[in-house]
Amino acid sequence: MAVSEREAEFREFAGARMEALRGLAYLTCGDWQTAEDAVMSALSKLYVKWNRIDNHDAYARTAVVRAAIDETRRPWWRRERVHSHAMPDQVVPDGTGRVDDRLRLREALRHLPARQRAVLVLRFLEGLSVQQTAAALKCPEGTVKVYTSRGLAALRQMFGTDLEARHEAAV
Repeated sequence: MAVSEREAEFREFAGARMEALRGLAYLTCGDWQTAEDAVMSALSKLYVKWNRIDNHDAYARTAVVRAAIDETRRPWWRRERVHSHAMPDQVVPDGTGRVDDRLRLREALRHLPARQRAVLVLRFLEGLSVQQTAAALKCPEGTVKVYTSRGLAALRQMFGTDLEARHEAAV
């Protein structure tokens, strides 16, 4: 395959999957700039290996999740994060409530450990099976199951009282 054909294929793939990969990275790490860095890192690795990889989508997804997790482990991440006691800006929720729910879920996901967050994002937002998630993260299926259970339990604990109140209001 000529270099120009390879480049055209890659550009088409990257253009079609860029937003989805960026969203996946954001949900994994919780920061848009870090997510973009993770996607660029993953796509640069994919470009180098383009002709040797059979499933470009699976490789890109796995590389993005790993890059997003790695970005949060870098020392500069911990050093640059601001922990202020000042009141945060108020977020004005959308009247439909769906936007507010998504923001609350994103915030809750940020409080989970990186691997648990990655498992939940891959399993429930990307729709991967336990086996596919284990392959993407290169860990045993049992680990995926444990992280899924612990992550969901933590989210239930964070949203427990809200969920009960909503259920009672709906009935």
